[in-house]
Amino acid sequence: MYLGLDLGTSGLKGILIDDAQKVVAEASAPLSVKRPHDGWSEQMPTDWIGAAESVLGQLARHGLGALRGIGLSGQMHGATLLDAADDVLRPCILWNDTRAHAEARVLDEDPDFRAITGNIVFPGFTAPKLVWVARHEPAIFAQVARVLLPKDYLRLWLTGEHVAEMSDAAGTSWFDTGRRDWSDALLAKTGMTRAQMPRLVEGSEVSGILRPELAERFGIPKGVVVAGGGGDNAASGIGVGVVKAGQAFVSLGTSGVLFAANDGYQPDPATAVHTFCHALPGTWHQMGVILAATDALNWFARLAGSRASDLTADLGALIAPEKTLFLPYLGGERTPLNDAAIRGAFIGLEHTTDRSAATRAVLEGVSYAIRDCRDALAATGTKIESLLAVGGGSRSRYWCQAIATALGTPVSLPVAGDFGGAFGAARLALMAATGAGAEIATQPTISAVIEPVLALSDAFDEGHARYRRAAAAIRGLT
Repeated sequence: MYLGLDLGTSGLKGILIDDAQKVVAEASAPLSVKRPHDGWSEQMPTDWIGAAESVLGQLARHGLGALRGIGLSGQMHGATLLDAADDVLRPCILWNDTRAHAEARVLDEDPDFRAITGNIVFPGFTAPKLVWVARHEPAIFAQVARVLLPKDYLRLWLTGEHVAEMSDAAGTSWFDTGRRDWSDALLAKTGMTRAQMPRLVEGSEVSGILRPELAERFGIPKGVVVAGGGGDNAASGIGVGVVKAGQAFVSLGTSGVLFAANDGYQPDPATAVHTFCHALPGTWHQMGVILAATDALNWFARLAGSRASDLTADLGALIAPEKTLFLPYLGGERTPLNDAAIRGAFIGLEHTTDRSAATRAVLEGVSYAIRDCRDALAATGTKIESLLAVGGGSRSRYWCQAIATALGTPVSLPVAGDFGGAFGAARLALMAATGAGAEIATQPTISAVIEPVLALSDAFDEGHARYRRAAAAIRGLT
């Protein structure tokens, strides 16, 4: 058996698969986010360990005596700062934290960062966070002996090893994405050194061995390997078999991602597209990323005093967008705006705007943001020949059809099951433990294909045009 652990923003999930890649057990534990100031987003790494202990304890009741490998997936970009004794110095600054926007802007003005990393220096990336810490918390910065990404702090607990893998490291702004190695030059520009960085492995390689005391505690055989794993989206790409050029998926989770696999390295930072290493050797991927997808729907559900699933359950068939428009920029935006200051808005509210109309506007607004990502990917030369939908938001047929219609592209839905980061991490564990290659990362059976509603294409085109005009106007006010 092989275990995948996915450290998300709102919880940690574990999936256990057998040699045939059938899911035999799963478990989860919740996590919460602290927002002590506007634009801040933090978690305590010790909470991740508590969640991992809970998940392993739940899975141990199913029996872990046949376990051969563990793979890791997780939220990217988080700055987990450790001292020389591996003690945590402060709460982890998360991926959706925008406090370092000024520091990111200064770094991004240095052309070496885009040239070497292949990406804009976004406020949520790791390097600008360390510059922020150096300026605002110098006593803490002086003690930093190691910087780990969130899932790699779990690896430290599991194995005692300081290790990262290529897909996650590529989102730090310290990484030479084409060469698949840390950039000493970029590290030096932020007051850091290679000695403070973890050792690098590929996602399908062995990164360490499970500590004996943990093996004994949870009934796991000694010598179980821990794979490099992948950042959450790269691992999800492995989980849904998006590993070759032309294959893509849209993820409707807390954030929204349009992820496309590439056979080569083809960066274009000006588009605000993320160009990262994939979790398999010699492969890369590109992503258009929006910061609020289901997060936007959940926000509106709280405002409306309802559950998100109830809001979407009674929408019926897809209809043409109405006057009400929603911009999902609740905490800034990445692709294609690269704007930490922009904020969301409802526009075109009128007496007839009821709860259902507002819900549709939220789903449409996120769909338009995904279309912006598609257009940005196309500008780099990336073509999408097939598109899968994953994540909690993909359970809404209305939302999937809105995306299909906004993009003019059919959206395929996998059969019931979780093919996300935890499943991809389990596949990477299988690769590391057995030496299997990319051929095991097949695409799941498709349960349904959601076609665009051609009769509504013009209406969605006009809705997207209004959305772009509204976004330009809102940027002028923030």
